[in-house]
Amino acid sequence: MGVTRDFFIALSKNQLLNSGAKKWGLKLGAGKMVAGTDIDSVMKSVKELNSMGISATIDNLGEFVYSREEATVAKENILHTIEAIQQHGVNAHMSIKLTQIGLDVDYGFCLDNIREIAEAAANYDIFINLDMEDYAHLQQTLDILFALRDKYPNVGTVIQAYLYRSEKDLDHLKDVRLRLVKGAYKEIPDVSLQSKQDIDENFLKLIKLRLLGKAFTSIATHDHNIINEVKKFVEENNIPHDRFEFQMLYGFRTEMQKELAAEGFAFTTYVPFGQDWYAYFMRRLAERPQNINLALRGIVSK
Repeated sequence: MGVTRDFFIALSKNQLLNSGAKKWGLKLGAGKMVAGTDIDSVMKSVKELNSMGISATIDNLGEFVYSREEATVAKENILHTIEAIQQHGVNAHMSIKLTQIGLDVDYGFCLDNIREIAEAAANYDIFINLDMEDYAHLQQTLDILFALRDKYPNVGTVIQAYLYRSEKDLDHLKDVRLRLVKGAYKEIPDVSLQSKQDIDENFLKLIKLRLLGKAFTSIATHDHNIINEVKKFVEENNIPHDRFEFQMLYGFRTEMQKELAAEGFAFTTYVPFGQDWYAYFMRRLAERPQNINLALRGIVSK
């Protein structure tokens, strides 16, 4: 399992393969996990989710951005997506990677870009989630979050349970809307837990700490054992359902997504789309061997 994970994470960072993937389209099975390559496709998918009582957080995919020109194009694409959310009247918000809009180019340039995005979203009362990337970008992401928060309370971020520092970070983010995840990047033992059991235990610990607070929390997991534990904890502690939601990725455990929404839990699906789907797809394959089977079924069904 560890070898498979390392293999696909290494592939996710290969820029040559990423460039080639744009030419292949979604023919490698990624169509099961990515909601198309354009705005019309993703709006159609979001409307289908909304019809089942499910909200969406939209990720206009893009990585390996090292120039101002690429970052500016990515910013404009995100702004167009925000406009589309408003125009189509869908129940959705945005998830954004700061490296996509210039964090690896220049910090101030990236900050200007995300301010423009946050302003546009605030005009329509749309939430913006700053996706958390690898550990090397963590502190900069939090710095930008705090730089935005005074003017833009419609911005939140993600906390990864496999990092040792995450519990301390929660203390500084008590009033911020957060998504809690286990973590999808390969990090060294100096900064992160390594075993599944340790990560699961810390994930549940952080979830419970947040649920006992007052800020809204998105619990992002496909693990039915974690979900059942959360449902039990919520009932035992009389936690209102409007204080949290469950999240899952587009194309994964779709029946469970519908079941949780039907049970009365707030539910949001993470919906990625766009031409730059390759690195996202590789990380999904790295996370679980079952995802490889899902991708293969997508190829065979074409």
